[in-house]
Amino acid sequence: MQGKTVVVTGATSGIGEVAAIELARMGARIVFVARNPLRRDTTLTRLMVANDKVKHAAYLADLSRLSEMKRVAGEIAAVEPKIDVLINNAGAIFARRETTPDGLEMTFATNHLAYFVVTNLLLERLKAASGARIVSTSSGAHKSGKLDFDDLQSEKRYTGFGAYGASKLCNVLFTRELARRLSGTGITATCLHPSFVATRFGDNNEGVWAFGVGIAKRFGAISVEEGAKTIVYLASSPEVAGQSGGYYYKCAPETPSVAAQNDADAKRLWEVSARITEVGA
Repeated sequence: MQGKTVVVTGATSGIGEVAAIELARMGARIVFVARNPLRRDTTLTRLMVANDKVKHAAYLADLSRLSEMKRVAGEIAAVEPKIDVLINNAGAIFARRETTPDGLEMTFATNHLAYFVVTNLLLERLKAASGARIVSTSSGAHKSGKLDFDDLQSEKRYTGFGAYGASKLCNVLFTRELARRLSGTGITATCLHPSFVATRFGDNNEGVWAFGVGIAKRFGAISVEEGAKTIVYLASSPEVAGQSGGYYYKCAPETPSVAAQNDADAKRLWEVSARITEVGA
């Protein structure tokens, strides 16, 4: 990773931060997007400890808002001549249905559209690098996800886990269609299931719902260090050089759900996302 620039979203806590720090230790320069100024500063300090031979960079943005997705991607593209690795990792789960200022359901906007917009607006910088990689954090929850193109914003029916599973299914379908579109460019696109990890995931919720998630994390979750390994592997390992379109778990390829292998849905999701965001058409 010496001399390489890695852009990371969702890098100020959990597996995103651990992966960013590990890649910095391997020699990479990290450019990351944060939502909270205090956590931004903490992560920058940790990155400097990991690798003080390069100048890491941080940007503030709320990746649930279309204007912010576009702004921060534009700012990064304006400064970085090339990007070797893009890690799409920002995400959340919401017990109750919330909407963004754009009128979009929060889970769909944050977990899928942010990946879609940031990736598309950084593609030229990724093409400028040799053998660039796009790594997107999905989840095994995609296997229970159902994509209803007539209700992508979950207006008819909403459950927190249902919306989350659908967004993670979107991540796999997005990776599949992205890999198809990037065939022949030298850029690869992969996604992964990090396992159930003891992070801040779900801490934005309250009450019984939050209590249940907390108990599950305490007794059924793996460490953030273990959870980050597949991100680091896909971002850096020569073993996956040139491998594109795959879904990985524990640093090995795994077959995603039948729904996640639907090429027609992958293409349709791309087209719908392009219409919503006015990006990637």
